[in-house]
Amino acid sequence: MAQPLTYSKESASQTAGPYVHIGLAPGAAGFDIYRQELGRDIAGPDAPGERIQVEGVVFDGTGAPVKDVLLEAWQADAAGIYPHPEDPRQAHCAPGFRGWGRIITDFETGIWAFDTIKPGSVMGRNGRPMAPHISLWIVARGLNIGLHTRMYFDDEDNHADPVINLIEHVDRRATLIARKTAAGQYRFDIRLQGDGETVFLDV
Repeated sequence: MAQPLTYSKESASQTAGPYVHIGLAPGAAGFDIYRQELGRDIAGPDAPGERIQVEGVVFDGTGAPVKDVLLEAWQADAAGIYPHPEDPRQAHCAPGFRGWGRIITDFETGIWAFDTIKPGSVMGRNGRPMAPHISLWIVARGLNIGLHTRMYFDDEDNHADPVINLIEHVDRRATLIARKTAAGQYRFDIRLQGDGETVFLDV
């Protein structure tokens, strides 16, 4: 006689815990495991374009810095080409350009930073151009799921960008704009909750 099927109960949801750095960026957690840790070199040394540094802090709902965040960044090269098979121009991507990086916050200050080249404009759906941007995915203790957002540049024309224009509240669009603080340097703070909460995207 066939045994009746049984199902285990659904487990409780879990937030990302302190293992995040150990599993995804072990070098930062003090574990010398890999000869070269993934995600440290976004642009490569030979990719043409304007070299920039981006830095910021992730703040919680009380305005305190979150000090155990991991971010992943994706971007196109200076010509707006992704090193990905879905980009029909992939073969013409800049030499050595990875277009992806993994960044963690400083455990003491909460500041994160990375070096790259400024991306070019890319074509979106229906052939509509998107303003230069870097896509970011954020995970940290206290988050049930990773959060997706975009970082645009305040010295670019972002008004016609189709993603920015999906945001109904015009004042919230500013939460996606990085501020140029010096030549080749940009500041982009991310607020998880509260006043000035960053716009997060459902992708």
